[in-house]
Amino acid sequence: MIHAFVGPTLPRSEPLLTEPGARVWPPVQHGDLFDASIRTGDTVVIIDGVYHQAPALRHKEILAAMGRGVRVIGAASIGALRAAELASFGMLGVGSVFTAYARGEIDGDDEVAVGQAPDGEWDALSWPLVNLRHLVRLAELAGLLDSERASALLAALRAVYYPQRTTGAVRAVCRRCGEHEFVGWLVEQREHDPYFGDLKRADALAAVRTALDGWAPRPEARPAPYTWESPYFRQWSNAFVHSRIDGMRHLTRDRLLYQQVFDPVFPQTWAAYLTHRSLIPPGGGCGRPLEERLAEVTGGGGGLAAHQVFHPTLDLRDETAVSLLLACETREDRQTVARYADALALARRSRPGFSTAAVRDDLTRRMLLEVWRCPEDRLDEEASARGLVCAARAVQAAKRLVPGFLTEQKEAAHSVR
Repeated sequence: MIHAFVGPTLPRSEPLLTEPGARVWPPVQHGDLFDASIRTGDTVVIIDGVYHQAPALRHKEILAAMGRGVRVIGAASIGALRAAELASFGMLGVGSVFTAYARGEIDGDDEVAVGQAPDGEWDALSWPLVNLRHLVRLAELAGLLDSERASALLAALRAVYYPQRTTGAVRAVCRRCGEHEFVGWLVEQREHDPYFGDLKRADALAAVRTALDGWAPRPEARPAPYTWESPYFRQWSNAFVHSRIDGMRHLTRDRLLYQQVFDPVFPQTWAAYLTHRSLIPPGGGCGRPLEERLAEVTGGGGGLAAHQVFHPTLDLRDETAVSLLLACETREDRQTVARYADALALARRSRPGFSTAAVRDDLTRRMLLEVWRCPEDRLDEEASARGLVCAARAVQAAKRLVPGFLTEQKEAAHSVR
């Protein structure tokens, strides 16, 4: 399967993208390469991406995809930029834009960036500088501009902030620079060929053709895990791990957090997980009974529970661990998790600037005290027993649940009336 991430550079109706085995995605963003539908042996073609309205695709996400056997090609836009940065790790760059980045001839993000329509159509609202640079060079070769005038015109165009580099702005800059002949020439060329001078489009088509031709990297070029594994990467991967159950998409992170907060017997579940983790460490290694490890750390003095001593980092990609941690989950739990996710999404849509960080600490703390039915001075211990380490961390984690919890309480109060 070929997964092409495109937006302003190529329309979704582009004939090459309708070839059998090709799947068209919107511009790539942080988390997209974690999607389970992108499998070992597949090819990902990165053309367009977002970075203003959503977090941009991280380098380590690409390295991890290549590490699990996904072929990754980049061209034209953010794909060319990432390919130039990761070529030594096995990502293939295609086209003139990639070559210019790789040689250091260009280096700015604004070379390929464009303003995009906010309605999901991903139409370009402005001109990428790399295309304008190419057009100025073509005009110079055609004898319309000498080198001095070409340099001055390009500098003036570059000075315009990228989302404001619209067709009208480009014409205004050219006329202000006295380059009326260039404007007329460009209009005439674009009337004959609407893609005239579109360097990004040509590179994108070349990248898709390369994928369709079956390009494959050398097996030894696959990056090793140390190039991407880090605490940040584990956080990202945990945030995007999901499953589809009963026709609904559930984030594993949300399912686990719900159990940690609302399952009355989760402390026993966490204890069983710690026992398993001690006997079967992740990534291999020597397993030992948890009691032995605890006695070794505490000097055999006792008085401390295992959950107070060991705080293992969770990897929600580990299906065995997830099965243990969600052993007591019910279908009703998953339905509630879905409702809570909807409530959180509604809060984000209806309150500009809302984030979970904005949820009040004292409000979240009261929720935990109410649900756990424990006194204030035992909140740290209860949080630790549930794998949340301490009360402060539990409060930060549980903020995601507060909008759903409050909605549930309001609905319950209304039904009583």
